[in-house]
Amino acid sequence: MVIRQVLDQEQEKYDAAVHHPLQSWAWGEFKKKTGVDVVRLAAFEGQRLLAGYQVTLHKAPLLGWNLGYFARAGSPDDAQTFALKTIADKYNLIFIKSEPNTYAPTATAKPTLEPIHNYLKDHSYRPGRPMFTPYSFILDINKSEPELFSGLKSKTRYNIKVAQKHGVQVTVDDSDTAFEDYITLWQQTTSRQGFYAHDQAYQRHMWAVMKAAGIAHLVRATYQDKPLGIWIIFIYKNILFYPYGASSRDHREVMANNLLAWNTILFGKSQGCTTFDMWGSLGPEPDPKDPWYGFHRFKEGYGGTLMEFVGSWDYVRDPQKYQVFRLLDNWRWKYLHLRSKLPF
Repeated sequence: MVIRQVLDQEQEKYDAAVHHPLQSWAWGEFKKKTGVDVVRLAAFEGQRLLAGYQVTLHKAPLLGWNLGYFARAGSPDDAQTFALKTIADKYNLIFIKSEPNTYAPTATAKPTLEPIHNYLKDHSYRPGRPMFTPYSFILDINKSEPELFSGLKSKTRYNIKVAQKHGVQVTVDDSDTAFEDYITLWQQTTSRQGFYAHDQAYQRHMWAVMKAAGIAHLVRATYQDKPLGIWIIFIYKNILFYPYGASSRDHREVMANNLLAWNTILFGKSQGCTTFDMWGSLGPEPDPKDPWYGFHRFKEGYGGTLMEFVGSWDYVRDPQKYQVFRLLDNWRWKYLHLRSKLPF
């Protein structure tokens, strides 16, 4: 086996070997448009590309040291670790944050994921601050529509019927007009909820590149010709993903977002998807006071299984600098949290 850089003419082989949109060639091209450097290595056996490793390069806040991020990677193994070591050495990275796309139902997560955790601990990885939530609802949509509907929570089924009764319309619309509606709602949503969000340029680059690759689609719910909810979804390797969404506070009584989610599932099925990854949630015993609790309960209503991921693990190349980074990073997050609580 040989691990080397992937050539531009090997894009098709590369995409055939990776299993998450954030490891796709298109996602790497999008990140380049935002000014981020991207490194792609792959494991080859002869001319056959076995596994791809796409890492984005970043500067540590305040320190300026070089870091890497390996988003939603394959399950860790020796080839992957060697690829990360190669990248870390070449680009003088103090660490690479790896968040494998490997998970298990929360009920069985400990015994299932423990061998992976042990491997990581034995190969220079340390538990790190997560970029993704450690949990997500994963729904098997390889069932009939009646089976899926009966698997919804009773309140969710009721809300879907309310939306249908009010005449809420849900369409898949990848037009420029629909995307501008999304941007408008997204700005309202981020302002209203006060959470960190990427800027408008990021959203526009992401949509343009992922749409052109055939990965991204836009699903819009309207009531009386007014958009009330819009989702950007990804479809990759027969898996439906829900990474971005925006909604209006108007006409909340018509339950537009419930019908939006349901019709998104049906659209995914029509495109051959067998799984719906709802892209993050709280854990198995969520705190009702958590600001994301309502969103967690909304997703829970669609009958998915709560999964726990392997988590966030930092492949550490420079332990001394890594310790300094972690110390300053912890102070930085405490400061940001405190500032968010201040009345100004």
